[in-house]
Amino acid sequence: MSILIGTSGWQYQDWRGDFYPPGVPQRLWLEHYAQHFATVENNGTFYRLPSRDTFASWHDRVPDGFVMTVKASRYLTHVRRLREPAEPVRRMLDAAAGLGDRLGPVLLQLPPTLRADPVLLDECLAAFPAAIRLAVEPRHVSWWTDETRQVLSARNAALCWADRKATALTPLWRTADWGYLRLHEGDGTSWPRYDQRTLDAWAERLTVTWNDAETVYVYFNNDQRCAAPHDADALAESFMRRGRAIPLPACPPDA
Repeated sequence: MSILIGTSGWQYQDWRGDFYPPGVPQRLWLEHYAQHFATVENNGTFYRLPSRDTFASWHDRVPDGFVMTVKASRYLTHVRRLREPAEPVRRMLDAAAGLGDRLGPVLLQLPPTLRADPVLLDECLAAFPAAIRLAVEPRHVSWWTDETRQVLSARNAALCWADRKATALTPLWRTADWGYLRLHEGDGTSWPRYDQRTLDAWAERLTVTWNDAETVYVYFNNDQRCAAPHDADALAESFMRRGRAIPLPACPPDA
């Protein structure tokens, strides 16, 4: 199993002086981040779709092997609520093509008020090229049906497993030959950090679900108080104790 661990975003001011040394200017934060992690989930694309040139600049700032997941625009998921997806999907992918070989999965996080509509979900997934990996994070309990699972499996789209305070927010379905996990808020004594036992449990769960030839993406969304990068390191150590290598990008010699 190739396990790629990172955080949901990298531009957080309260990481300055902790994850980002005081001498590293903000314009170089992505480069610094990419020396430590092989992937990042770009949450900013949910709020505003950057230009293709911006995506291309991110491509040039990170090393070979680095992967950037793109969170789908809220225009598609929250305004149109998956309806008439062709135009927003085309516009997003035209821009994200600037990432080239650094482009990872696309995350569709659904509104918590969006009730299950498997037909609508299937039509939205069909608007993406088959080569694009899609992760879907439903947030209404009505989605937990066989119909939803069948739609995801037929499209090889990963159900995004999600955790809050050591509690799984989704069924632990395997719907694709790859996996996706988001950790939103920890259960540790120092909020919002995760307890090591919880991280060990997730490492074990992922290890038994996906084999050595498959890829799993894990992102920590508990960015407050610089918890996310520290928890990402702790989870990586848990995998390494299980004999699982954690890939890092090929940093240039002067990094």
